[in-house]
Amino acid sequence: MKKIRSIEDVKQLSGEVGHILTLFSGGLDSTYILEILKDMDVKVTALAIDMGDGIDVSFLNHIADHYGIDLIIEDGRQSFIDHSIFTAVQAQALYMGDYPVSSSLSRPVIVKHAVLVAERLQCDAIVHTANQSQNSLRRLNGALERSGFNGYYGSPYEYSAISRDKKIAGLSISGLFEFKGRNVSGDSNLWCREFESGVLDNPEDFNLCESLFHWSLWNPEQQLTDQNHRLSITFRRGVPIKVNGETMSLLKMIMFLNQHVGSYQIGRYIGFDHLEYDEKVLEVREAPAAHALMAAYRHLEVTILETEVLRAKSAQSLAWTNEAVEGRWGSMLQQAARAFICHTAEAITGTVVFSLSKGQMLMSGIYADNPRYLKDRDAWETQIAHERSQRSLVLDEQRVDVAVSA
Repeated sequence: MKKIRSIEDVKQLSGEVGHILTLFSGGLDSTYILEILKDMDVKVTALAIDMGDGIDVSFLNHIADHYGIDLIIEDGRQSFIDHSIFTAVQAQALYMGDYPVSSSLSRPVIVKHAVLVAERLQCDAIVHTANQSQNSLRRLNGALERSGFNGYYGSPYEYSAISRDKKIAGLSISGLFEFKGRNVSGDSNLWCREFESGVLDNPEDFNLCESLFHWSLWNPEQQLTDQNHRLSITFRRGVPIKVNGETMSLLKMIMFLNQHVGSYQIGRYIGFDHLEYDEKVLEVREAPAAHALMAAYRHLEVTILETEVLRAKSAQSLAWTNEAVEGRWGSMLQQAARAFICHTAEAITGTVVFSLSKGQMLMSGIYADNPRYLKDRDAWETQIAHERSQRSLVLDEQRVDVAVSA
């Protein structure tokens, strides 16, 4: 058995393996595992993957220097976009139709980078730090299982539950006092910033602090005043290519939208996620770019695709998203759903214009290739009535003959 599930499992690796790779974000959980590993007779390398919400390199180096370990930082942004984000927009990847899925989309990308680094460094184990109340546990483990990695893998927090307070206290004793003020657990990337646990634990009594938010803060200096608070997004064959008439890569576009759409306090979500046995946990998110791109795509596909195709696509979008949420990337169901979604995306070309105000964005114009919308209902009514009136009333000939003879 090569699955790491407890602190004891990790300690048993001492002397059995020569090199451990840890997934490292600089957060409380991933730092505390370094505290556990520091007394083991094994080389440790921490891997941080930049998924687009910025990496505090100086802080990560500070932690790595504190424990005397190697630190590797890799750029996973483009991999994330190519692997997940294009299809997520087209699939309208919302959890239960409620909020944009995010960490589900990033896990296979993180694991891909981790496995490549582990193989390059000849690491015997890959350790992550998801716990029982985080869906990342099964998503990361599932991705590692399918990766073909031959070493030990898993999270010691699966069976060794350690409170946040105990972790903070342990790190403080070690000389790391920076974690004392952290009262939530977070996961962020270019698509979404999400928060859970700590002060968000109890859905009946939680504290939603403005300090949680980074993108979706009211900020007139970042608002589109030169565009009269209007935003246009252009798609060509299902791919977003322009914002306000300027051609952009999707990476640049997401960064632009997070900054400028977020400045209107747009893109906040509060909802629940389910755990492996259907327990529900509260999560808070902000995702201005995801909100804007998916809204624009949805308006276009509704105007272009046949209604029956849209109904069928909704089922395929749900299937693709559910497979991502459950960590079943590349399953036959997900691949089949993706093929359907990509086929319909070929028809999606056009531009959507939004008017932005505090907390909302409303469509104020749409220009689609081959649209099904009417632009002049009165003219259409007159024309269609004329066309459909070009027929003769068909009488029952037998009844006419009877009437004449009478």
